[in-house]
Amino acid sequence: MDNNNWMKQLMMIGIGTTTLVADKIREVSDEWVKEGKINPDQAKAFVDDMMHQLGSDKGNFEAQMQRQMRNMLQDLGVPRQSEVDELRGRIDRLERQVRDLENKLWR
Repeated sequence: MDNNNWMKQLMMIGIGTTTLVADKIREVSDEWVKEGKINPDQAKAFVDDMMHQLGSDKGNFEAQMQRQMRNMLQDLGVPRQSEVDELRGRIDRLERQVRDLENKLWR
């Protein structure tokens, strides 16, 4: 399973949903202006306010998705990057020690 691709797909779903909501907000505000319920300045302020809220919600959504993805990967036993880096460092040190011991034996 390509976890990075899966995460990208989830993010695209979130972005697509946000875009649909933004379009609907604009459509409703335009309709209210046509019906005379609000003036164009109020409509613009309404849309700007809602877009700001969507933007902050999007950040929360992304953070929540990242937390859920980390938890899922942890449950599956996938090591974190820091764990992999630590193991690579240990392997490098062990390889160096083996080379040093081999070099001592051949002298």
